[in-house]
Amino acid sequence: MRHIVYNFLLLTVLSSCKHDPTFEIQSLDEELQSAIKRNPPTNDPKYFVMPESDDYKNLPNQDPHNPITKEKVALGKLLFFETGLAQTPKYPNCYETYSCSSCHVPSKGFLPGRFQGIADGGYGYGTLGSSRSLADGYVETEIDAQGNRPMTVMNVTYMTNTLWSGLFGANDKNVGTQSLWVGLADVNHTGYAGLEAQNIEGFKLHRLAINDKVLYTFGYSKLFDLAFSDLQKDKRYTPETASFAMGAYLRTLLTNEAPFQRYLKGNPGAISDSQKEGALLFFGKAGCISCHKSPSFSAMNFFTVGTKDMYQIGGLNTSASDARIRGRGMFTGKAEDNYKFKVPQLYNLRDYVTFFHGSSKKSIREVVEYKLKAKSENPFVLDQDLDIKPKSLSAEEVNSLIDFLTNSLYDDYMNRYMPSSVLSGYCFPNNDLKSQKDTGCR
Repeated sequence: MRHIVYNFLLLTVLSSCKHDPTFEIQSLDEELQSAIKRNPPTNDPKYFVMPESDDYKNLPNQDPHNPITKEKVALGKLLFFETGLAQTPKYPNCYETYSCSSCHVPSKGFLPGRFQGIADGGYGYGTLGSSRSLADGYVETEIDAQGNRPMTVMNVTYMTNTLWSGLFGANDKNVGTQSLWVGLADVNHTGYAGLEAQNIEGFKLHRLAINDKVLYTFGYSKLFDLAFSDLQKDKRYTPETASFAMGAYLRTLLTNEAPFQRYLKGNPGAISDSQKEGALLFFGKAGCISCHKSPSFSAMNFFTVGTKDMYQIGGLNTSASDARIRGRGMFTGKAEDNYKFKVPQLYNLRDYVTFFHGSSKKSIREVVEYKLKAKSENPFVLDQDLDIKPKSLSAEEVNSLIDFLTNSLYDDYMNRYMPSSVLSGYCFPNNDLKSQKDTGCR
């Protein structure tokens, strides 16, 4: 519709003002480029262009303690999917049956294929992680399940402090919070950035281990030797070095082949006119860019949006008293931070099964309509406390915005970041008998 209006205006101008060089009409692409330029800190659309995944020196927010190398990335890629790391489950029947990728499925936006991720204590996989139930012998309080839906690890290199609460990391938003570095956050005393700190704590929290079986039976010691040759052997084979390798790998998980990325690199035909209209709304009238302002359309800010919590939709091992539902307030202890959650990234939403911290929405349309309405559905959050305000868009505008979010920001081959196998030879992302059958692994 918009291009028809442009053509009409152009004909009008050519017939009545064709001799007036001061009167110009911007094309849709020119208008979008102008809108994009008004937003990044550099006033350059290239700000939003992601680097190549192997362009290690240009991956942002690297921890100086953990410079990225191809050897670390190669090791981390295997460890992330390795079910053989599940050496310390609660009960023996889950031994070597789960991995980091149990809750981060590449073809599901590196998220669970269901509303809540379950690692230890889970059984089965379904289709792309759609089905997972309690394993025999486990009760609800014993499983490794998140009180909030995990955040994606795609484009995590644009995140400095990790989790919805920003709890992990000694840098950026957590500078000056040393008195709060207790419990899970004690790892921040290492001085590491969010991703590295979270990975280290995650080994313990998710009941993983690096032991002789992993190193010598499976053969990972050789890859540790290549990745950490600068370390003495007594410090080379540890959960910390494994976490560093995973951190290096995770920073390469970029959606840099999405159509909007190609558009930003100079291909105007990479996205449709409808998607360009949606992008204009995103960068302008709809105001999305005011919160989603990094190259991955995330931000290291925390906002109250008032959506439901995981326990409200049937999540396991969580409740109204779960500290995790308080978001940033869980970490800072400040009342004004309660129910504020980190701004998430927006690429590959098309693969997501659920949205928001509590998995309360099931489609991009539901997300957009909720944001436009801006009415709290959380019993702990009043409408006047929301950091989003009602906005009015026409049905056509809503459709264009959804088209942009759904299709322009979609990198359709995230499986390129998966290994073909892991050194144990086990099935992944899960290795229990039901998962093996579900995936056709064996």
